[in-house]
Amino acid sequence: MRIGIDLGGTSVKAALCEEDGTLLAKQSTPTRTGDAPGLCADMKLLALALCGERGISPDRITSIGIGVPGSFDKQTCTLKFGTNLGMNNVCFADAFRPEFACAVQLDNDANCAALGEATAGAARSARNMLMVTLGTGVGGGIIIDGKLYTGCNGIAGELGHIVIRQNGEPCNCGRKGCLEAYASAAAFVKFAERALADGRESVLSRDAGHLNAKMICDAVDAGDALARELFADYCENLSGGLATFINIFQPETIVLGGGLAGYGEKLLEPLRRLTFPQTFRSDACNTEIVCASLGNDAGLIGAAML
Repeated sequence: MRIGIDLGGTSVKAALCEEDGTLLAKQSTPTRTGDAPGLCADMKLLALALCGERGISPDRITSIGIGVPGSFDKQTCTLKFGTNLGMNNVCFADAFRPEFACAVQLDNDANCAALGEATAGAARSARNMLMVTLGTGVGGGIIIDGKLYTGCNGIAGELGHIVIRQNGEPCNCGRKGCLEAYASAAAFVKFAERALADGRESVLSRDAGHLNAKMICDAVDAGDALARELFADYCENLSGGLATFINIFQPETIVLGGGLAGYGEKLLEPLRRLTFPQTFRSDACNTEIVCASLGNDAGLIGAAML
């Protein structure tokens, strides 16, 4: 049995999983931001509660994994800088002792989501896959030969920061033209707000200043001309990034996650049409582009599988 924990700025979620990633039970509690000892105590209580719920002794747990936001040190199981947690330099290595004697693993929350989808989700049959998350930013995770690839320093997988347009839109990372600056949900909204400020007519104008990606997608469905133009541009920009990933990695599957992936086939159809002509293809096997299937459970299952 394994336990996975998804450490977020609002809540701490924990799940009990079998060795194949099957989720057996999950619980959550509000995050005590700024209180490292309290947070560690809450995580252990969640782990114990899961064991109690299923009648399992803690000594049957073979691994505990934690998905974290921010920067971290895998070797020492330490959260170095928790941007949304109000705490830095927190070591989780002994947080579950003495009740749990197993090793504690730590990794990026996007990596955990990728591992979850690879283990028990949309890419469960793939040995090589990428997950691209389309949220406030563009995140990602890389699975090669069934294992997370994190590079020499543990931070590989910043898929949102390939440059798709030289000297393009400024990105939060400090560079210009990154995929994230064009294909994140925040960028989608930014371009819509910019068009409205320029005087473009659209049903979106009634929500100007308060738009979100779903509103724009709803306007696409309603036939709004500006929304359709924005969506076409979005797909074209994202397809350039996806084609680059395919040409580099040739994965069996690219899984799209995050809020925009909720648009489903309405997003996948134009992306496939735009992406595949830009890629090197073979007669034997080619990359699939699909949407994530595990929702918010992906990070929990992936953390358990670390």
